[in-house]
Amino acid sequence: MKSLANNIYSCFKRKGEFSLKDAYSEYFDKPKETVRARIYDNLGIKFERVGKGLYKTIDGDESCVLIEGDGRDLSMLEDSSIDCILTDHPWLDKKSNRGGDRNFATYDCFKYTLDDFKEKTRVLKDGCFLVEILPAENENNFDYLYQIKKYAEECGLLYYSKVTWKKGGFVSNTGRKSKNSQDVMIFSKGKARPLRFDVKKTRETGVEQFMSGTTRMLPTMFDVPPVSSKDKIHQSELPLSLCEQILKFVTLQGEIVLDSFAGSGVVGEAALNLKRNCILIELDHKNVIKIRDRFANNLYFKEVYWNEAI
Repeated sequence: MKSLANNIYSCFKRKGEFSLKDAYSEYFDKPKETVRARIYDNLGIKFERVGKGLYKTIDGDESCVLIEGDGRDLSMLEDSSIDCILTDHPWLDKKSNRGGDRNFATYDCFKYTLDDFKEKTRVLKDGCFLVEILPAENENNFDYLYQIKKYAEECGLLYYSKVTWKKGGFVSNTGRKSKNSQDVMIFSKGKARPLRFDVKKTRETGVEQFMSGTTRMLPTMFDVPPVSSKDKIHQSELPLSLCEQILKFVTLQGEIVLDSFAGSGVVGEAALNLKRNCILIELDHKNVIKIRDRFANNLYFKEVYWNEAI
């Protein structure tokens, strides 16, 4: 059975603009609050606001671009050209990965410097979000995690929130303490832009109002199992569902997402699924080949050479 949001989308797809009144009339058997909520929940995904009380359905023309190169060098990108950065950098923490029967970090790892955050800030648009997937804090990395926050602060990136990613029932027995989580660290470039619908002010003024922050209240945690060993194409591959959930909170349809350490390319797949554009940068040629294979039959995917990039 189609969801109400999909039904509304199908109904108005060929009719151009439509109003809330039109939607209420079409779905008279549903509470108005429910119809309105389904439209608001899918702003930037299925629907676009074009005027006071007016909406239209979104036709996707999104794309995903893969660049083989060093994700710490963003010189090919223009200032204030990116709507969101979502990335999981190959963080260096050998001590914490001792023990157990699993092999960790067989790829090249590093620690961020201030210059990394200067570049992130340069390419990010004002008010937009940087999302870093980071390890849970422990006795070996707490200084580094604190330093990341200070680098961000020094560059004008404001601490917005931290949400735990709980990896379902998965447990890794390494280090001093069993692990089953990582942190989703969110910063904004200056004050966060207004993405969250303000129900109270809209009701009071009769005009749609939005407040600063993510599209809705962030959850207490993201509870998403990791990618199974048999399905993953990269050692630290993020789950598609996790990436999609994050992008729904921090971006709108048609915007540009950057993953500068693409790994498996999953952020690009999540972005296309949600009708966002994406730029993937990956240094390891073996991973580039795997990303190509991931998008082999996707018409919205293309690869460019470093000196042609963006």
